[in-house]
Amino acid sequence: MSEDVTNGRDSSVAVDEPDAEDDARSQLSTAPAEERAQAVPGSFGGVRAPGAAGRALWLLREVAGWARWFWRQLTSMRVALILLFLLSLASVPGSLIPQTSVDAVKVDQFRQQHDVVAPLYEKLQLFDVYTSVWFSAIYILLFVSLAGCIVPRSWQFVGQLRARPPRAPRRLDRMPAYTTWHTDAEPDEVLGTARTLLGGKRFRVHAQGDAVAAEKGYLREAGNLLFHIALIVLLLAFAAGQLWKSEGGKLIIQGDGFSNTLTQYDDFKSGSLFGPDDLDSFGFRLEDFTATYAKDGPDATTPRDYRADITYWEGADGKEKKTSIEMNHPLEVGGSKVYLLAHGFAPVVTVKDGQGDIAYRGPVAFLPQDTNLTSSGVVKVTDYRDAKGRKDQLGFQGFFVPTFGGANSGTMFSQSPELDYPVLFLTAYRGDLGLDAGLAQNVYQLDTDNMKQFKAEDGRALAQKILPGETMKLPDGAGSLKFEGVKQWANFQVSHQVGNGWALGGALAAIAGLAGSLFIQRRRVWVRAVPAADGRTVVEMAGLGRSESPRLPEELSDLAMSMQAEAPAVAEPSEESAEGAGK
Repeated sequence: MSEDVTNGRDSSVAVDEPDAEDDARSQLSTAPAEERAQAVPGSFGGVRAPGAAGRALWLLREVAGWARWFWRQLTSMRVALILLFLLSLASVPGSLIPQTSVDAVKVDQFRQQHDVVAPLYEKLQLFDVYTSVWFSAIYILLFVSLAGCIVPRSWQFVGQLRARPPRAPRRLDRMPAYTTWHTDAEPDEVLGTARTLLGGKRFRVHAQGDAVAAEKGYLREAGNLLFHIALIVLLLAFAAGQLWKSEGGKLIIQGDGFSNTLTQYDDFKSGSLFGPDDLDSFGFRLEDFTATYAKDGPDATTPRDYRADITYWEGADGKEKKTSIEMNHPLEVGGSKVYLLAHGFAPVVTVKDGQGDIAYRGPVAFLPQDTNLTSSGVVKVTDYRDAKGRKDQLGFQGFFVPTFGGANSGTMFSQSPELDYPVLFLTAYRGDLGLDAGLAQNVYQLDTDNMKQFKAEDGRALAQKILPGETMKLPDGAGSLKFEGVKQWANFQVSHQVGNGWALGGALAAIAGLAGSLFIQRRRVWVRAVPAADGRTVVEMAGLGRSESPRLPEELSDLAMSMQAEAPAVAEPSEESAEGAGK
């Protein structure tokens, strides 16, 4: 009896049927046949006919040959992996260099600070990486490569699923895993046991002649195809997200509202295929804002909770509903999400002109400069008349601190982000604000090029600390500014993204497919039972995997042990007894 399971070939055995083993090995791959046998460009065969027609035909065949060769290279898995690596590499500049689509202001600052490399970056389209010609070329080539690779593989895999397991090679002992034994069971009984056993192990079984062929592990090829299909889904989701996306920001002061139209945004950017009609119809109003902070310890003044209480509605005549928006918990309306990004304070001021009339009244948003919400801002007054009734313009700029440390603290910076001791520090200007020129201007900055600063009685620049309820009086009866109180503001981002669900599904499918292709092994098992000269039955079992694996001999050994429960092994006859039986 011989029950050895080998994981190698016997080099002393002559190869009598190479075609059977080679066929068994080649059919384990889902790669199209033309990938496994690359044709030489232009090798169409045939005899070239003489004359111009023959030369034209030959040239056409050469061009077609090179085109076919190029297509085979493009749709090969090797090129697909190279393109995937290049796409990842091409994304690096988009993370290191400011992008126009993300922050145009930072791009302008980069150009001013790097006047040598900025023109080069401009020519290489490094400020617009994801819409550049070279990035798009890699992206499209990768998409075509994956599609051209997957389609023929899918059809071939379907054909393999419908096909029967290949017949057993004549020499099973040439397989990587092999075992044999003698038994008293009849060959038909052994083959029947093999069919039952292998079928119970979820092998596809086919009996032909004196052998049973079985195959298992199709999920490996299915996982491989699923992984590459998922990559295409990810590419499509990424493209859709870039073409049909929109993103806009809006700063809303407590009590004010917002309607989802282009004119309402402070800043807005979108994909090339996104139009104003694609905006979801909704609006909301900021009712209140709650912010809590850690009181002491190393995390003092760290935000614990940001919550914006809003009233929102869908459609022009939608019913109003109340809800809250918190950090990482956006409001979802239609296909849009409203995120809470930041918050700050808006001092409420009343400005009177030289005639005693109210020239401006309302809250003015000041932008935070540190974690304690020390904020800077400006107040611009365009409808103003001086003491003589002449039209003019006023501008105030300065700081707001929610918690002033006191005159003895020696600093104007806020000591806490909470509204405990609010103070305004302002200076005043008069002149041309530059608004009548029609040029875009930052509402949070004051252009003082064409303005004059008010002077105090001692000749110094007029600057004053103002508490709620106090008034800053301008010299020579030019007017006044009263600090009425403080409101809060919140900054929201309205994002419309398409393809996020497809991207998530593609990522999960890619992980599942990759796991299947890595951990599932495609393998075949053959069982042959033939009568021996002594009247017993010789049983042979062999296994073949797509790749070398130590699990294959172990699995074959387990199958052999299960087979021997129904077809037990008996001792093989010795050479002396065989010779005696022959005499």
